[in-house]
Amino acid sequence: MRATRTRLAVVGLAVLLTAGCGSDQRPAADAVGSSTPAAAPTTETAPPTPTQLELPGGGTQVFPGRRLIGFSGAPSSAALGPMTGDLAAAAEQLRQQAVPYGADRAVLPTFELIATTAHPTPGPAGTYATSVDDAVVQQYLDAARAAGAILLLGIQPGTGDFLPAVQHYERWLTEPDVGVALDPEWAVDAGEVPGDVFGSTTGAELDSISAYLDGLVTAHRLPQKVMVYHQLHADIVSGQEALLDRPGVAVVKSVDGIGAAADKVATYQRVIVGTPPFVHIGFKLFYEEDTRSGPLMTPEEVLALVPQPEYVLYE
Repeated sequence: MRATRTRLAVVGLAVLLTAGCGSDQRPAADAVGSSTPAAAPTTETAPPTPTQLELPGGGTQVFPGRRLIGFSGAPSSAALGPMTGDLAAAAEQLRQQAVPYGADRAVLPTFELIATTAHPTPGPAGTYATSVDDAVVQQYLDAARAAGAILLLGIQPGTGDFLPAVQHYERWLTEPDVGVALDPEWAVDAGEVPGDVFGSTTGAELDSISAYLDGLVTAHRLPQKVMVYHQLHADIVSGQEALLDRPGVAVVKSVDGIGAAADKVATYQRVIVGTPPFVHIGFKLFYEEDTRSGPLMTPEEVLALVPQPEYVLYE
């Protein structure tokens, strides 16, 4: 609203306060005799700031305050891990399995749903992979929330690329408690069949997914996203130096060696070489495969690994 200018006129000993009577410098619309009222002041209300969402248990940063302990699984597929069938019962089993890991930091239970699964036939999309429908994701997310857990969507892209396979689940990745677990062993080239050969990925491809997730975190005011990439041997991921540290993404390399404890420890020591310093280390145990040649490693043995794993997954 334009300001009213004031002139002071002195006539003899009287002081007259006027509001610009007859001034030829005033705009015509405010000339003497105009009946147009002055514009009313306006107040602009800023849009409300979106609420910063948090992880289960509170906060927005995954590490170092938490250790992730998880089960993998998929509907009606016990071979993929114990997180199948009665999900409430599986969550209770996970809670009990996690107890020894909680002495030095809070445990964040983790459900790893194998959401996109590679297989030896092309399928409708021709990518040798199929994805679960939204109802399955919702079922697992509901169960995870009832258990105070996060949900990771496992991706085996077959002959497809990782990024579009991840983007397929964007409606779920805008939730504060949903991340991804990438399995490059099942990412093969065109003309290859998953399972016949080992797949692979690069640090640049992983970084494209990290950048995408970081963008979702910023746009939707989400807590950090967990992005796991599984690695069975050193050749599965090349060019790790291209993977960048992004504030919205907690990156975890899960070492997935199978077999006796000594073999698993040796694999762990080989695969962690060259890991970028900001990447957290995970370790995977197999209830069946690992016990064919000896007892399953105990939580105490797992926690004795150097560096100490920050994500422990059971399949």
